[in-house]
Amino acid sequence: MADKQFEDRATGALMGALIGEALAVGPHWYYNLDELRAAHGAWISDYTTPRPGRYHEGLKAGESSQAGLLLELTMRSLAERGAYDEADFCQRLDRDFFPLIDGTPNNGPGGYTSQSIRGTWRLRVKLGKPWGEVSGWADDTEAAERTLAIAVRNARDLRALARDVSSNTALTQKDGVVGAMTTAYCLALGLLVQGETFDGAITGKLMAHVRDGTLPFHSVTKADEDGVADGPERPRHAGQFPSPDALIGMGYIAGAALDPAVRIEPAWKVSQVYGMPCAVYHQFPAAYHLAARFSGDYEAAVLHAVNGGGQNQARAMLTGALVGAMVGLGGIPERFVRGLDRHEERLALARTIAAQAAR
Repeated sequence: MADKQFEDRATGALMGALIGEALAVGPHWYYNLDELRAAHGAWISDYTTPRPGRYHEGLKAGESSQAGLLLELTMRSLAERGAYDEADFCQRLDRDFFPLIDGTPNNGPGGYTSQSIRGTWRLRVKLGKPWGEVSGWADDTEAAERTLAIAVRNARDLRALARDVSSNTALTQKDGVVGAMTTAYCLALGLLVQGETFDGAITGKLMAHVRDGTLPFHSVTKADEDGVADGPERPRHAGQFPSPDALIGMGYIAGAALDPAVRIEPAWKVSQVYGMPCAVYHQFPAAYHLAARFSGDYEAAVLHAVNGGGQNQARAMLTGALVGAMVGLGGIPERFVRGLDRHEERLALARTIAAQAAR
């Protein structure tokens, strides 16, 4: 029997991410908030067209930049293969995406290519290195912006979720902290698709899966059966993380967001508290705060993410997935769904993945 509530949450997570990303295309990367307000008004409440000379010039309101297109590429691979197929994903990048970019920032579909994708393109296309040897040290949220689809697909199997997300992340980003924070974010998203709420208890729920061996985060230093300490000399692979702090930190952030004695007002100022740049250690905390504070209000969550400026596109995309999972597709304003470019096609894609995940 189909689990319609689960499917609605899964669909909401995917559409929530696509919508959040597209809402920030026009006002993307304004680090001067006076310039942002002058260009787009005191409060951005819907899709906007990028101003001439901005990063995504040429796109229309409701269209996606490369972040949204790479998420869609991942979704197509999942939908057509029925599960995460890394070889298929890599083939799609080689065949359908890399020929459209040239390794420079302001080029290709969507008008801008992230640092991690530029580095991977150079190693893969220019130097001809095989997959598995083309990741770089960029600390942005690029991998999380696509692996969130894998998290939705594997939401009912957290072990597979951690394995597949960490493996996909390592294709373009090799830094262990980036991998841990990306995997932690996706695990939280998986729990929300299952029906949990993003609050201070999220850490305990995830740590229970660490302790039972489901999740590959190291929590206690001890000797193994051979008496050898689990130290840095022991070989690790993608998805084996030396610390669970990426799981623990989100619970403190969510708890603070819900504490009446700890307030960020207005909420869009999370960008100033946690930082406006692109790195994971700025973006994930802001998304966690907004998801906890506005767990039942998709519009408020993503619009505060957008109106905070800076790297508001990643902030809105990551927040949109978390809150979209909690409210489901039915909790996302209809104008946001209908205003998204190719919304019917993308909604069908999201529903296909949601149905596969439910089964």
